[in-house]
Amino acid sequence: MIRVDQAGEFGATRIYAGQLAVLKNSSIAPTLQHMAEQEREHLKTFNDLCVAHGVQPTILQPFWHVGGFMMGAVTALMGEKAAHACTIAVEEVIAAHYQNQLDRLGQREPELKAVITQFRDEELEHKDHAEQEGGRDAPAYQAITSVVKRITKTAIWLSKRI
Repeated sequence: MIRVDQAGEFGATRIYAGQLAVLKNSSIAPTLQHMAEQEREHLKTFNDLCVAHGVQPTILQPFWHVGGFMMGAVTALMGEKAAHACTIAVEEVIAAHYQNQLDRLGQREPELKAVITQFRDEELEHKDHAEQEGGRDAPAYQAITSVVKRITKTAIWLSKRI
């Protein structure tokens, strides 16, 4: 759980880095910066948990480094609403992933459960904000979200195994 969550939060920091590289002077830059900061805090927490529990990060991190940035940059190049559509898609998958972990944990690992609960709630706030900003109105919304969700689910699947 810790390895895949660390990988996901690393990927999220890279998605926002890509979006901010393109949209750094846009009206949504402050919001993107705020969400990126939350993702950096999530990543730091999971980095610390990796050390505390002797968990090795996925060896695929170099791919997530480049792939996350590219996903963020490409959707941002498509426009602010497309960047928001990317956020909606990623956060829907991640919130469901976190919920699945919470269900599997049950009453075990209360500290880890508290962390995952907090982060799930923050990811849902990102999704809600992206929806309020018109992300579902992005041109090619269905295509964007379908591709982003597939990539995100594949990254989770691979990070669990490698």
